[in-house]
Amino acid sequence: MRHDEMIGNVQALAHLPDRGSAERATRSVLRTLAERLPTGLADHLAAQLPHHLAADIRETTASAASDERPRGVGERFGLTTFAGRVAVRAGTTEDTALEYSAAVLEVLDAAVAPEEMRKVADALPADIRELLPTGRADEPRA
Repeated sequence: MRHDEMIGNVQALAHLPDRGSAERATRSVLRTLAERLPTGLADHLAAQLPHHLAADIRETTASAASDERPRGVGERFGLTTFAGRVAVRAGTTEDTALEYSAAVLEVLDAAVAPEEMRKVADALPADIRELLPTGRADEPRA
C-alpha cells in the first residue's frame, strides 16, 4: 500500500478533517507501537511500509538502541501508557488517541502481510491487542 493511500484510509476511518491530521495520527501511533515491539519485529514491520512511515519506526528503534534496554526487547507498557503517548504525540486526548490507534492499526493490518500482523498481535499485551481489527482488514466483509 502506498503512503498516500494509507494516510487517506486513516483520515477516512478516524474521521479526520485533513491529511495533515491523518499523517500526525499515523506517525504518532507507529512511533508508539515501535516503542512497544521488540526491535527486530519493528524493523520487519517497517520493511513492509512506505519509506516515510518506515522511517518513523526505524528512528524510534534506533533511539531505543541507544537506551539502556537490550536490543530486541520492546518497552513494557499497557493500553493506558500507549494511549497517553499517542495523545501527547498527536496533540489530542487519550480517548481520541485510542480512536486514532484503532484506525491506524486497521490500515496497517491491510498494508502488511498477515503473518507479520500475527507477530505484532502476539507481541502486544491483551489490552493493546484489543485495538487491532478482529478480522483481516483487506478481506471482504459479509
